[in-house]
Amino acid sequence: MMILILILAGCGKSEGGEIVSGKVNVVTSFYPIYEFAKEIGGEEANVINLLPTGVEPHEWTPRSKDILNTSKAELFLYNGAGLEGWVPNFMKGFGSDSNVKAIEVSQGISLIAAEGEDDHDHDHGQDESADHHLDPHTWVSPKSALVMVENIKNSYVEVDPTNKDKYESRYAALSEKLIELDAKFTEQLSKTTHKEIVVSHQAFGYLCRDYGLTQHAIMGLSPEAEPRAQDLISLSKLVKEEGIQYIFFEELVSDKLAKTLASETGVKTLVLNPVEGLTKEQEQAGDNYFTLMERNLQNLILVLQ
Repeated sequence: MMILILILAGCGKSEGGEIVSGKVNVVTSFYPIYEFAKEIGGEEANVINLLPTGVEPHEWTPRSKDILNTSKAELFLYNGAGLEGWVPNFMKGFGSDSNVKAIEVSQGISLIAAEGEDDHDHDHGQDESADHHLDPHTWVSPKSALVMVENIKNSYVEVDPTNKDKYESRYAALSEKLIELDAKFTEQLSKTTHKEIVVSHQAFGYLCRDYGLTQHAIMGLSPEAEPRAQDLISLSKLVKEEGIQYIFFEELVSDKLAKTLASETGVKTLVLNPVEGLTKEQEQAGDNYFTLMERNLQNLILVLQ
């Protein structure tokens, strides 16, 4: 009876999770890393995602329970490139007896410098961390995701070499899926007539770089940034000149701005998902990185044909 109760108690919420002995405990900073880490870790791993469903990662900060939990894990996987500003302080809280390995999974991706993000900050000398000037949205391109999953696999092998073969074979299967997705993006987007997209938040830099598109963002890298009036005016002009029919917005952030610009310029809105997390509905529908990226591709083709 006790065992049954324990099993049932363990089936509760996906986020927050608890450390499980006898498995490789992995704490991930947000959804795409969580999905890839589960896929590669399989039975050998207990993967805990810090970010709750439906929460936007740019906005989130960890609680002390998260720090304590993570300090007991074997691996802490985070994106890096400036996405999670809370990481340095978070890691200071681990304590000297913690053996957790922190891995920045965007390592090895050639990072994009963010255009015009914080230009006015340069006068304050160079101690402003360089992170502010990088585009952190690496995972949105299958090409970058391939680098990330290799880093995740290597981190498993490092902390649990006994099960190396299992990690390698699950990683091979996941890579295969990403390679197919990449090929599909390359092939289908190379055929489109148009190459310009208007997006609500500048999250598609890697996707655009890797598949020959250009993004024009209403807002900057953080979806909370407020656009300036002059930006909106030049965007309206661009929309008219380029004959752009659609403006993309995303689900985890308010679409108010995209809708305003759309109604002013007479264009329609569509979703382009930066795959930063699932909504409750998507989670229930069994959506994942691949289903969301397939939908992105269909919407891009519709807009760019």
